[in-house]
Amino acid sequence: MTTTFAPATRRSADPSSDGRQAARTSFWAATRLVAEREITVRLRDKTFLFSTAFFLLIALGSTILPAVLSGKASTVAVVAPAAAAPLQQAGLEVVSAPDVGRAEHLVREGEVDAAVVPADVPGGIRILALDKAPDDLVTALSTAPPIELLDPDAVSPVLAVLIPIFFGAVFFFASFSFGVQIAQSVTEEKQTRIVEILVAAVPVRALLAGKVIGNGALALAQVAAIALVSVLSLRLVDTGPLLGLLGPAIGWFIPFFVVGFVLLASLWAVTGALVTRQEDISGASAPVQVLVMLPFFAVVFLNDNPLAMTVLSYVPFSAPTAMPLRLFAGEAAGWEPILALLLLLGTAVLFLVLAARLYEGALLRTNGRTSLLTAWRDRRNRPAEL
Repeated sequence: MTTTFAPATRRSADPSSDGRQAARTSFWAATRLVAEREITVRLRDKTFLFSTAFFLLIALGSTILPAVLSGKASTVAVVAPAAAAPLQQAGLEVVSAPDVGRAEHLVREGEVDAAVVPADVPGGIRILALDKAPDDLVTALSTAPPIELLDPDAVSPVLAVLIPIFFGAVFFFASFSFGVQIAQSVTEEKQTRIVEILVAAVPVRALLAGKVIGNGALALAQVAAIALVSVLSLRLVDTGPLLGLLGPAIGWFIPFFVVGFVLLASLWAVTGALVTRQEDISGASAPVQVLVMLPFFAVVFLNDNPLAMTVLSYVPFSAPTAMPLRLFAGEAAGWEPILALLLLLGTAVLFLVLAARLYEGALLRTNGRTSLLTAWRDRRNRPAEL
């Protein structure tokens, strides 16, 4: 961490509007500088780039691969010419066989998945397969009865399990990985005593705001890229009503993610300020880890419980995952995400105010781990201009 900051403009003793405007400009200019520094450092980090590419590949593969694997057409040997036309119309690959013996040989050698040969009754056909007839072949030769769909927009049981895990995993890993990076960055600055130079150049709260904003912008960009890849891949494989159901959920997930990330990022920054060694972060961050992990597992394991999900969608630490899932399932009224987001926003503002005071009280203390009570009481590090 060798970046040098230009000294921020101090508040003038003159209480005029020009003095107040200069102080405000100084703070936001310092915040922007810290945020740009955080973004630049992370973009040069190979771990961040690798994790982003990894998440994008998972988002792409989880939607494309099932469609590709399930869409592989069977290869069928045909002796009865009358059966070739409907099989080709169904998208199956048809191979002609001169007789039943040749068709059976092709099946045994694995050159075709099955064979359609004449049956013992006049005009009849039968299927030869090694251990199991391909479903698409059976479907192509069957006469489908009338079908009435009771719930055409229903989501398959597999997706009903995977989608909660997907939403929860995105928020969990993004908030956890970026949060740990924030804590490590703060502790490294304390451990190398660079923080003393930074505090002399910029307000302490600008350091906190810049770290939260910079890492939040990167986290949002990462999540937006994952959402874009998921939507585009779903459109490519034509998943029917699934994309229409996921659209509102993803749209609400982004603002919930941003506010929830700010809330947790402020706590991670305080965690880094409380310790002076990288080795102590794990122990000091235990309460924050609980606040990240418990909501994740609660949403994953209770997503089929309407009452529990309703409660979790209003709890600030689980709302970023629970409310979008309720919207996906069609269980939330139109006003509910607005109310939940306002509650989350209010909680985030409150935690930011508390975190700012703790951050100021602990940042310049380098004599070991600082307790929350000591950080709250210690106002020696609070800059005079604030």
